[in-house]
Amino acid sequence: MMKNVKTLALAATAVAAISGNAFAADRTDLHGTDYKWMQFNAMYSIGEKPENPASGDQHNYLEMEFGGRSGVFDLYGYVDVFNLANETSSNGDKNPGTGKSKLFMKFAPRVSIDAVTGKDLSFGPIQEVYFSTLFNWDGLINDNDGSGVNSTFWGVGADVNVPWLGKTGMNLYGFYDMNAKEWNGYQFSANWFKPFHFFDNKSFLSFQGYVDYQFGADEDTTAFVPKTTNGGNVFFGLYWHSDRYAVGYGLKGYKDVYLLEDGAGALALESTGWAHYLSATYKF
Repeated sequence: MMKNVKTLALAATAVAAISGNAFAADRTDLHGTDYKWMQFNAMYSIGEKPENPASGDQHNYLEMEFGGRSGVFDLYGYVDVFNLANETSSNGDKNPGTGKSKLFMKFAPRVSIDAVTGKDLSFGPIQEVYFSTLFNWDGLINDNDGSGVNSTFWGVGADVNVPWLGKTGMNLYGFYDMNAKEWNGYQFSANWFKPFHFFDNKSFLSFQGYVDYQFGADEDTTAFVPKTTNGGNVFFGLYWHSDRYAVGYGLKGYKDVYLLEDGAGALALESTGWAHYLSATYKF
């Protein structure tokens, strides 16, 4: 019995690391469920979109991933460093000769409305409600040519108890383009972490992933790479976890990702299709 308790505790810790703990049940101790986590992921991707069909896209990268809960704040984020050896033989836009950024950063802070108001806003499958934000940056200055990623998203979110998957983070945002200085459509995002098979040594297998779907955006047929009104991606991952390590495989599907019209424009970029991701993780 004790082995099962420890195994379930390990799984609960992993779930908290990905999707966050609910606010303390009695709503009186803001820091009663505080936690933090950080891990380094050595990654390799094959066929990431958007992809130049002439060169393809395969590259390595290091991902520094982190998150946690502190009082009213819930946080998830990562920083990716591409093509670690700066190999010119690397195909795709991670070749140092392409002029593309070597970095990509995502930060997703949420503020618990339950915690701010001191009220239990849970109902049905809704466990906790948030004011949600999301920021994507690649470190490039825009220079009025649209080359830099400076995307912000603002909206509401919730932790939702989904059958079998358990607690799933969901957010609905309005998209504000910092380059164009304008609102342009919406995004729905969801993420989950489901341990489903446990081993005697306390390690376990998990099904984890996310969905990001943009919609209601303005179509732009005159752009160098034409933009569509909707598009997004979905990630399905199978991972083995221990206390300190994880290894896994992810299958990622794209449909007009970043609202880029598949195969259109001067570059005929492929923004629809499938990609494969391999990862090895060390947990701090």
